[in-house]
Amino acid sequence: MEKTLLERLKEYSASDFYPLHMPGHKRQWGEGGTSGKGGGAGDGFPNPFSIDITEIDGFDNLHHAEGILRESMDRAAEIYGADESCYLVNGSSCGILSAICGCTARRGKILMSRNCHKSAYHGIYLNELDVEYIYPQIITELGIQGGILPEDVEKKLNENPDIQTVLIVSPTYDGMVSDVRRISEVVHRHGGVLLVDEAHGAHFPFGKEGEFPVSALDEGADVVIQSLHKTLPSLTQTAILHMRKKFLGTERMERIKRYLSIYQSSSPSYLFMASMESCIRYMDGEGREALSRLYERLEGFRDGCRELTGIQVPGKEWIGRYGVYDMDLSKILMFPGGLRRSGVWLGDWLREKHHLELEMSAPQYGLALTSLMDGEEGFRRLLNGLKELEQLDVLTGEAKDEMFYEKAVRSLCHPEAVCRIWEAMEADCEIRPLKECTGEISAEFVYLYPPGIPYLVPGERIADEMILFLSGCQRMGLSIQGMQDLNGFQLKIWKNKG
Repeated sequence: MEKTLLERLKEYSASDFYPLHMPGHKRQWGEGGTSGKGGGAGDGFPNPFSIDITEIDGFDNLHHAEGILRESMDRAAEIYGADESCYLVNGSSCGILSAICGCTARRGKILMSRNCHKSAYHGIYLNELDVEYIYPQIITELGIQGGILPEDVEKKLNENPDIQTVLIVSPTYDGMVSDVRRISEVVHRHGGVLLVDEAHGAHFPFGKEGEFPVSALDEGADVVIQSLHKTLPSLTQTAILHMRKKFLGTERMERIKRYLSIYQSSSPSYLFMASMESCIRYMDGEGREALSRLYERLEGFRDGCRELTGIQVPGKEWIGRYGVYDMDLSKILMFPGGLRRSGVWLGDWLREKHHLELEMSAPQYGLALTSLMDGEEGFRRLLNGLKELEQLDVLTGEAKDEMFYEKAVRSLCHPEAVCRIWEAMEADCEIRPLKECTGEISAEFVYLYPPGIPYLVPGERIADEMILFLSGCQRMGLSIQGMQDLNGFQLKIWKNKG
């Protein structure tokens, strides 16, 4: 008989597979990772069914908070230094949607970094916006994205004086942080507001100086969205949105909250909200020291990586180059190019040989996501695995040459936008084999998941490099999503191409 989802989850939880991925609680109730001795944000949580309630008397309503939930969010705002903070029970995605729609007029215009999460593009679609893209710098030696340059933002705003809303991602999925302070100064000087997707930086506000980057909220951003569940001990799907009133104004703040009531569930989980409150209170106390212990473990791990010769683990040497203002070292990037192997191969090998599950395996590197809930075991197992890998005769047999695909497409291919996203998605379309789509206009999104950043957006012309990249990803077994064809071999294109 086929096992149920619950049975599979319990079986996996009881195994020795170690999570080098989100959620940040790492399946632990207390701080200390595998020690399981408690002392963390999960302490005191009973059987979830026993506290799963609805909006009964005395427990407030998230969509009209004026009691215990209002007090809880006000306390969160005080801790973070925001004028107002809002719990998000539908993840950062609903916060991004609400921020975009609340800060732009329908069929208005937005300046957005091209490496935004798919939810940002959904916001553009829903509000039928014109979009100007700003591209992050490319770290050519690694083939990954760096930061957004303030001068590029300035140039775009000078060219498009009608833009009043700017959205960037900082940190990137790989942990690269842009100079948010200078970018916010540019945006405000042009009379606009800055929205920052800081989904992967929820831990920043609780780090000691010099350990982790400074939060975008402290660097002048007007709206900051953070996924608590990605890097902190909070349940999956929990996030928070922060607002500052000075440049945002009361009207836009109210519009954002109105859209939150649209994009969030009308039956928000009290388990989620209790998890968020417990997480934030813990981080404002014992969690700060726990985060410092994480930083010490990260430094020890990176010291051990200095012995590696065929696997590159980038660090702070990239700060000050390619728009990288700072780096989040809790993201561990591993490039096995010196072993002539791909990131996909690395992820598969670590999973099969050492029962380590990475956050993401890309064509040229693997990404491990750590949090303050990781104990010594995870770092020890990962370092031992990488050292063992270097001792293997991995150069024999067929070497993986697919590593160049993502590097080529990110550094060479800036898709040409022919029409608006919503126009392409609602136009008369047809399905065609991917290999026959060169020069056509895409009518659907194409992205790898994780991280969910579109390589191709509806309304963009399909270049040869894109088809080469996607075909390479298919051969490597990567998960290509967004296409109606779940196998990823056919693409929906716009019949009335430009």
